[in-house]
Order: sequence, then structure tokens, then C-alpha cells
Amino acid sequence: MKGGTVQINWHDTKPVLTLDFHPTSGTLATGGADFDIKLWLINSSETQKKLPAASYQNSLSYHSSAVNVLRFSPSGEQLASGADGGELIVWRLHATETSTMWKVLKTLSFHRKDVLDLQWSTDGAFLISGSVDNSCIIWDVNKGSVHQILDAHSHYVQGVAWDPLANYAASLSSDRTCRIYVKKAQSKAKGAEKTNYVCQHVISKAEPPLLDDSKSAKYHLFHDETLPSFFRRLAWSPDGSFLLVPAGSSYKISSAPETINTAYVFSRKDLSRPALQLPGACKPVVAVRFCPLLFSLRGSNQSGFFKLPHRIVFAVATLNSLYIYDTESVPPIAIFAGLHYAAITDIAWSPNAQYLGLSSQDGYCTLVEFENDELGSPICSSDEKKVMRDKNKGPVQKPEDMVIEATKNDSLVAEDNGRTVEERNQQKEAERKEEKVMGEQNKRPAEKAEDMVIESTATDSLVAADNGNSEAEGNRKTEVEMKAKEVVDLENRSPVENPEDMVVEVTANGSLVAAYDAKSEAERNEGITESQSSMKTATVNRPPTKRRITPMAIDP
Repeated sequence: MKGGTVQINWHDTKPVLTLDFHPTSGTLATGGADFDIKLWLINSSETQKKLPAASYQNSLSYHSSAVNVLRFSPSGEQLASGADGGELIVWRLHATETSTMWKVLKTLSFHRKDVLDLQWSTDGAFLISGSVDNSCIIWDVNKGSVHQILDAHSHYVQGVAWDPLANYAASLSSDRTCRIYVKKAQSKAKGAEKTNYVCQHVISKAEPPLLDDSKSAKYHLFHDETLPSFFRRLAWSPDGSFLLVPAGSSYKISSAPETINTAYVFSRKDLSRPALQLPGACKPVVAVRFCPLLFSLRGSNQSGFFKLPHRIVFAVATLNSLYIYDTESVPPIAIFAGLHYAAITDIAWSPNAQYLGLSSQDGYCTLVEFENDELGSPICSSDEKKVMRDKNKGPVQKPEDMVIEATKNDSLVAEDNGRTVEERNQQKEAERKEEKVMGEQNKRPAEKAEDMVIESTATDSLVAADNGNSEAEGNRKTEVEMKAKEVVDLENRSPVENPEDMVVEVTANGSLVAAYDAKSEAERNEGITESQSSMKTATVNRPPTKRRITPMAIDP
């Protein structure tokens, strides 16, 4: 692990307010107070102790004010950017034979004031944005119009998040409340249904944990508008199992209650109150971001608070520090301090989890690079496919054994690829027809291989090229080909033949289908290599003070 502030002219020395990595190419996009969006190519340094290098590629100039947030769509074909004055623009990627170019696709106009945060839906069809006009707006991107307005907040909306399982949305405001919205279908006059989001929970206050039995007034869970940041960027975990909310202001359990800075973890099972709060930081937490990859369990620590069949890695940024956690251990993986002279504004992970980027109001960005498997062994789609293909070959976990606890609360369940009785009968019938076809071929006079050529066409039909055979032989071939085609059609209609397709479809919607190796991976020595003199780093090998690493669960 190595990283530090990259000393280049990112946005003409003006504040860098946001950044995001392209989900496929890994291109880094940054937005700043110079009204521009800049694209960068990130390369690893050959020298072990040297920082990653950022090479300027292109600029997207269209905004007339500071760019506060930008996010690539899940497919990578579009880019949404929000700026001061209510500007919200959707860009589209145009690829040519020699290069690629981003062009303005739509301008979404309705916000009256600065757009501070936005998030794409999992299918890329909708956007949710938060603004200084105290409202959240859900946009229909294809139509370029407003789908729904959520205007219950009484102050700036500084963070929004969309549930990867497409059932919830969340917003965080400087009015000291976090609102959870649930998706509900509502009937329309024309008979068609329109899906809207209805506020389900308003999280604002909680009772302080006291040592005695005395009663106390409830305290606010979040900082007020005096928080010195424009952003409170919250996020859902990639599997949708929990929501991580920044800008927390809690109490430390002691004889004299002390306010501490924290981030709250909300379980999907109960979004009405925090289930856990992360260790207190010196400065308020302003942004959180999850690594897009899931990792196999290391099995090194069984005392973690997250009971998941995989490891999730996430980053928490305060005004001046960066904490990296995972769900299997209590202390952070690493702590970076003293990175910037001004407040941190945004966090982003590269799609392969090799890089973690930070932007700051001091006009610079920090890049942290992770070595191969330093964060753990990723669970990728190819591993999931292999698990499903090998399911019938050995004692692999059954699908019902792989369902996580959160599946009872609107999460996706791994589908059983076992064949139904009807599908097995179809396959048996296909095998009988195929044997009959082979039997007829064996009864016929032997033919030379060059006399008959079978070609597979684009429509999966079989075309026989008759090389000089008699008309009777041609008729027999035609009959054989028709029967072979019926066999192929039966096989194509059976979903059992393509288990990979089922796995891909499920994982694209955020479900987890994986069987994990019983043999745990040897735990790597965690550490951070030396970087610039201005950066101070703390590793996991030496646990931080109790004030930083002691988690506090909320008393139900």
C-alpha cells in the first residue's frame, strides 16, 4: 500500500470538489471550481516507493459554475454532473475508430440552487439529486424529466444514496435528519402503475447512553449547518446489506458525556435507528464510499460486528483524514492523516480496487495504490460462474445455504440452478431423439466425411452442403437435419444449458451467489509504505487508541 498527494495542476490550483472512476476503463474524472470536468489516466509507478502518476487526457467544458459532484452510470456510457445554480447535465460517451468523446446528452432543469450530490440507480434509468434548495429530485434519465420531488427537508440536502437492490433511497441534510424512502407502486388514472418513493423513516435524535438509570433528553445524531463542509456523502454497501451515514455527532460513554464525531451503520433489517457507530474521529466525517469489489473471508477475526459471507471494504473521510475499514475486523485497515491543507470533498474507488482517490479544497488529489490482493481475494463473477457449474460435481454449498440474513428484507436470493422435473423430461426426450437420429445415420451406407459438411449459421440452424450425392440421399439428409434441428431447439429452450447467463443476471442486480473455499487465506501483513514527508500513516499492526477503535453499539 502506498499513496500520497499528487502534486500536479489538477484544476488551475482551484478547489477540486468531486471525483469518480469510470466503471470499465478506470479513467478518473474530476470536477472543480474552475467550472471544468477533467479526465485523467492513472498509471502505477515502477518504483516501489513512488506515487501513482496521473496523465491529463481531456476536458469537458460546458458548466458555467463550480462542479460539485459527478458520477458515471453503472454501464459507463453516461456521466452525470451537478454544479452551482442548479445545473445538472448528462453526458454520453461517443466512441469512434480512433478515440472516444463525451458529448452533452441532456440538461436536467428544475433545481433552483446548487446541486451538491447525485447518484445513479442500479439500472441507469434514474438519477437522484440533492440541492441547496432543500429538495431531492428523482429524474427519469431517458425522458429527461422529473419523476418525483422529495421536498420534506428544511435545509440543504448534502448527500443522497440509492439502494443497489432498488427498494430504498436515502438523503442526508444539514437540518440534522436522514430520511429513508421506500419504493411503492401507485396506480394512475390510465391504468398504468407509477413507482414513487415514500418517506418511511426520519432519523434525527436518540437517547444518550448513560451509566446510571437517570433519564436524559434525546440528543441529535447529526451535525447542524455549522459543519464546515458542503458535503455529507452517504452510501449503501454493494450488496445492500447496510447503509453508512456520515456527519454523525454522538456521545462518548463516560461520567461526563462528551460529543464525538462518527459515522453510523444502519442495518437493512432495521433502518429506523443506527445499529452501530464507527470509532470517533478528530474531525467530522464528510464522505463515505464502498469498494466495488467483494472479498473472501480471511477467517482471522470472528469478533466482527458484521455477520456476512464475504468481506466488504469501505473508506471514511473526515475533513482531514482517511480511514479504511473492512467488515471482518474492528480496527481500521489503515489511517491516513495530514494529507491536505483544506477539507476533503469526495472519495472514489477504481473498478478493480487498485486505486483509491481523494479530492480536496486545497486544489489537489490524493491517490492510494493497493498491491495485488493486498485488500484480500476478490469474489468476481467468474468465480461465481465456476461455483454454479461445479455444483453438481461435488459437495458444494447448496443455494439455500448461501443466502445471507438480509434476504428476508427485500434482498435478492441466490437462485437454485437445479433442474425441474419438466426440464429433465425435456432433456431426456431430446436425448432419445438424438439417439434415433444417430441410429438412422448408422443404418445408411457409410458416407465420406467430405461428402457432407455441417455449418452452423447465425440463427443456430444446421445447413447441409450436399457435395454430389443422389436425390434420395439428399432427402434422407434433409430428414436427419430436421430432427437434429428439433434437438438443438429443445436444448436452446432449456435454461439449464446456460447457467452462466443466470449467474450474470443475478449478480447484475446485486445478489450474492458464491461458495467459499473452506481453506482460509493466510492473513497478510498490513502496512503502509513510506510516502511524502507531509503524510502520516498508521497501520493495523499497531492498534490505535481506544478512542479511535472502540465501536459503540446503540442500546436498543
